[in-house]
Amino acid sequence: MSLVGSASLLRNVSKTFLSDARRICLYPRLRKVEDRKEMLASLPAKDEGTVGERAVDIDTLIKGKESVFPDAELPKKIFNGIPFSELPMCNIRVSPNNTIISITDPKGVVKMIRSCGIEGFKNTRKGTNIAAQATAISLSARAIERGMKMVRVTVRGLGPGRMSAIKGLQMGGMNIVSVTDTTPVSPNPPRPRKQKKL
Repeated sequence: MSLVGSASLLRNVSKTFLSDARRICLYPRLRKVEDRKEMLASLPAKDEGTVGERAVDIDTLIKGKESVFPDAELPKKIFNGIPFSELPMCNIRVSPNNTIISITDPKGVVKMIRSCGIEGFKNTRKGTNIAAQATAISLSARAIERGMKMVRVTVRGLGPGRMSAIKGLQMGGMNIVSVTDTTPVSPNPPRPRKQKKL
């Protein structure tokens, strides 16, 4: 074989090799595009917002239940023979680490107090919703023994035991007449921390 013949053979081999190499390099890219198209086709249709949804007039919902909302006559309203203003109060103080529940008479004198710590929960378990519920159940059982069946509830603070404590009072057999949230909200809260730089 001559030198010219070997050069042409080398040229043909290199062309074939290059076209295969290009195909190998482009194939993953083509596969990614196809995968993306399949993925986009499988996604649900874009949400058009509230178009086509049924509109609900809130005023019509409220009209049938005016008695649920407080008015000027509420303190005189009678619940099971006791005026609303003379019902005992159940104060639930919730924090991320503990839940403290106390029952007071209408004047604010504390009659009973329980917390998750008193109930036997230790360390981080005090802040759980299960601890708050167990505390509320035991307190409501003691309150019913003393003759306090109906109460007004006030909840203060933010934490996992907010709803669980109310649920626990109901599970313990108490009748809850009203629930009031007295969590303080600052009009001028502290400035948030600066954003973390990555």
